[in-house]
Amino acid sequence: MNRAAWARERPTGTAPPSLTLAGAVSLLLVAALALPLLGHPGFRAWQTICVALTVQALPFLLLGTLVSGAVNAFVPERVFSRALPRNPALAVPVAGAAGVVLPGCECASVPVAAGLVRRGVAPAAAFAFLLSAPAVNPVVLVSTAVAFPGRPEMVAARLVASLATAAAMGWLWLRFGRDEWLKPSARHTGHRTGHSRWEEFRTGFQHDFLHAGGFLVVGAMAAACFNVLVPRSVLDTFAGSPWLSVLFLAGLAVVLAVCSEADAFVAASLTGFSPTARLAFLVVGPMVDVKLIALQAGTFGRAFAARFSAATAVVAVVCAGVTGWCLL
Repeated sequence: MNRAAWARERPTGTAPPSLTLAGAVSLLLVAALALPLLGHPGFRAWQTICVALTVQALPFLLLGTLVSGAVNAFVPERVFSRALPRNPALAVPVAGAAGVVLPGCECASVPVAAGLVRRGVAPAAAFAFLLSAPAVNPVVLVSTAVAFPGRPEMVAARLVASLATAAAMGWLWLRFGRDEWLKPSARHTGHRTGHSRWEEFRTGFQHDFLHAGGFLVVGAMAAACFNVLVPRSVLDTFAGSPWLSVLFLAGLAVVLAVCSEADAFVAASLTGFSPTARLAFLVVGPMVDVKLIALQAGTFGRAFAARFSAATAVVAVVCAGVTGWCLL
């Protein structure tokens, strides 16, 4: 059979034999090149750190996505709007505190906030909830306590700094935000006609768990590489300066984009840095990272995402620094 005939008769999505063979050969070459490294002590150390971080964080990631999926599927959006005060200035801290009892992952908090804005909730309150829900929910706080055993002050510092950042950003939007920056997506995020709640729960949980799980594995691998490959002299350069270490780990949190249910284990592994610097990693990560910036740009518009993410990063670093200085 010639190539044209095979292409017409092959099932959709099946790669041509030549591409399949090329892919197999490439994988074999990569495996052959990597095989000598498998017994290297550095690789074994990397493997141990990566697996340990993933195994420790996975139960909390599973629990967090289960709770988030249940909230999104079974709790109507009107519950949020009715529970908030009519005064926007008062609604901001209430919405921020609601994140403690109404958990959601970073990916889920963006469409929930968009739905709240469309239902008439003040944008400042919706954005306070957007920032606080993935940062201070019960699963995140418990995972932080497990990752930092015997350090309840780290849990308290994360709670205080995250709530302060969420409230400050809500009030800043209330004072300086402009409607022309805000372009909510027309995509509906609530209950869809023709879909059962349980089907929405299953679909949402499956998507969030696989999506966040991928970022968890990538984050664990990056943290392991960071611990094994980065020379101690480089770490000492950043870790030796209080503010430089805070800025460095804040930037690392933006790039790694680890799920908030699992980021405490990554932060705990960064033992060369001060508690305040690791607190900055925990506060900035759930509020500003590369995937959240993309989600905000797609939902609210690029003008909003650029301004809001930049301001949130600055406020989160300041709140983490002040809180760490006071509590840690």
